[in-house]
Amino acid sequence: STLVTAGVYLLIRFNLLLENMFMFKILLLMSGLTMMMAGISANYEYDLKKIIALSTLSQLGLMMSILSMGYGDLAFFHLLTHAMFKALLFMCAGVVIHMMNDNQDIRMMGGVSIFIPMTSLCFNISNMALCGIPFLAGFYSKDLILEMVLMSNLNMLILYLYYFSTGLTMFYTLRLMMYLMINDFNLMSIYNLYDEDYIMLKSMMILLMMSLISGSMLSWVIFYYPYMIYMSLNMKLMVIYVSLLGGFMGWLVSKMNIYSVNKFLLIYNLNMF
Repeated sequence: STLVTAGVYLLIRFNLLLENMFMFKILLLMSGLTMMMAGISANYEYDLKKIIALSTLSQLGLMMSILSMGYGDLAFFHLLTHAMFKALLFMCAGVVIHMMNDNQDIRMMGGVSIFIPMTSLCFNISNMALCGIPFLAGFYSKDLILEMVLMSNLNMLILYLYYFSTGLTMFYTLRLMMYLMINDFNLMSIYNLYDEDYIMLKSMMILLMMSLISGSMLSWVIFYYPYMIYMSLNMKLMVIYVSLLGGFMGWLVSKMNIYSVNKFLLIYNLNMF
């Protein structure tokens, strides 16, 4: 929370002061590279909390880059919708980690959806909102940001960074879902299985409703003046194209069954790079 508040929100407050500086161009490049780096390193990670933290870093790069293009209200809108589903995602991951006897390795998990179905539902819906599945919370802000990037007259590098990072978001999300939900039991599941945590489910239901409806609701509340976005059909559907491609790649990588440490050693050099 300190990362988001101290960094992004302070620059949103000061954006009228800063918006014509040359440093904003450098900030655009740096935050685009931050998005890409966080997405790539989340794909090689086996720690559940570290994957979610790196996806937060990727979304922060998205916010900072759209802020450095001069759209402070879009950055604030994405900050609010991202707060909804990412808080829900962290709560579900906390329930899963407590259930797994405080072990965070996703190679040890599996079959979580059989034992805590409601938490898994919250987990999957918040993950889909993170990916920008249409008409959830993350779709409104993320799609608007990417379409404003397409409308701007920036070069091809920024465009490729944005869309590659959007595909990578779908990549690590689908990988996380395959490792946690679809997978059979692995080593760690034997120890400490319990039922739903009903005390946490109360607040998770509220966050679930918010991550379903807060995108459309905030887009009615914040933008009293709608953005004119005029594009061809393929440019409008470009977000869905890269999401489907990234999801397919994540499914293929999850079918490779890199559970054991021995198989993990095969890609060790790539991982360290």
